[in-house]
Amino acid sequence: MNQQFAWVLEVRPGYEDEYKKRHDEIWPEMVDMLRKAGVQNYSIFRHGLTLFGYFETEDLEQTIAAINASDVNRRWGEYMTPIMKIEIDSQKNFPFLLPLQWHMD
Repeated sequence: MNQQFAWVLEVRPGYEDEYKKRHDEIWPEMVDMLRKAGVQNYSIFRHGLTLFGYFETEDLEQTIAAINASDVNRRWGEYMTPIMKIEIDSQKNFPFLLPLQWHMD
């Protein structure tokens, strides 16, 4: 059964259009890697400079390990870092995940 996860990051001021463009043109190998890592139902929303990401996975630890071991993720990170502010949870080596407060089926 899938678990739900979310994160919040920021676009650097002035890079909103560039952020959208890069995701409109996301590398197919990046999407393939995320799927193979177990990421499902992944969406990113933007409000001003705030990005809100939502995804599901069956095994968060396995998903994070697969993403962190991926060369395509390393390259994507290098590509996106100049236009984003990213806070990493050093315990997980992954963006801070938001605690679920409430859910309705």
